[in-house]
Amino acid sequence: MTIHRPGVPEDLPAAETLWARWALLATVGANAADESKTGHRTGIWLDAEGLHLDDCGCTWWTMSRMGDGRFVLYGEDEASGVKFHEPRIDMLAGAPDWLPFEELRDRLEGHELGCVYWCDSGVWARASYPDDLRDDGLDCGMSRFVDREDVLGELRLYLIEADHGPTAHQLLSDAEAYRLEPRALLDRLQAVGPTDEPTDLDAVARAIVAAGVAAAPTV
Repeated sequence: MTIHRPGVPEDLPAAETLWARWALLATVGANAADESKTGHRTGIWLDAEGLHLDDCGCTWWTMSRMGDGRFVLYGEDEASGVKFHEPRIDMLAGAPDWLPFEELRDRLEGHELGCVYWCDSGVWARASYPDDLRDDGLDCGMSRFVDREDVLGELRLYLIEADHGPTAHQLLSDAEAYRLEPRALLDRLQAVGPTDEPTDLDAVARAIVAAGVAAAPTV
């Protein structure tokens, strides 16, 4: 899937789909040591604020659930020209009143914000951009989650190759449908992940539940 430069709201998949893909990659890399961190974190993870991506370099992003089918996506990639544009672009112009304005304004004041998108009732939106803006960073920041093949490629790095059991495609499809069976994923995880860290199955199981992509428990 192609993301325009600058991005347009239609480039993003359904918010629930984007959340599920991002959340699945966050869960497979979860571990208890990371859960207790209070300092700067890198990688992909889930916490009380939502989903995060930070490469400790040129890009960081957050996606949060705001209740009632609402989501906010914000962050920055070095490709974004929004905060440097003259005249200044108001990234919050036309934004709904349920956005986390305190956090966003803190980021704006610190020159840390590259763009803001929000979703309400299944429709993504953002502030208007001038015609001469070349990029807002959405492509470089979000393509790894927007492109389903990229998600599958990264997921497979965590999985054991097996003749039986769910495939990466099946696991991702289940997460996207919010019916992921935790045990099905846990049974496929390698003992050591691609970052050479031992897999913490308990932390992964907790993350699956916290992300909200697990199947409803049977009665």
